[in-house]
Amino acid sequence: MDFKASAKFIKRSPYKLRPIVDVIRGKNAQYALGWLKVYGLKKSLPVTKLLESAIANARNKQEDIGPKDLRIEEVRVDQGPAYKYFKPSAMGRSMVLRKRLSHISIILKRIDVEKK
Repeated sequence: MDFKASAKFIKRSPYKLRPIVDVIRGKNAQYALGWLKVYGLKKSLPVTKLLESAIANARNKQEDIGPKDLRIEEVRVDQGPAYKYFKPSAMGRSMVLRKRLSHISIILKRIDVEKK
């Protein structure tokens, strides 16, 4: 059985979140949670919260399941909308800067079901 969670409009660029997500893809949920909590940058916080949310969704559907019983099947970081704003530049010009947002989705799968 699959357990899903998603977060939209995260105020981090998808280019900065994808290397973090690549590390935990395919790993045990308990290992991934431990790694994310030890990882020392603030940009890992939305991924940590989303993984905890997916584990909580699994517990609500099946009470006998824990993080050690789950594996991260799929994690995606997609680009959301970008806020555009202008910053003054040299010789009276203006530069367009973009504040990029991300959408993250995660799918967990139970390990016991895959072995059978």
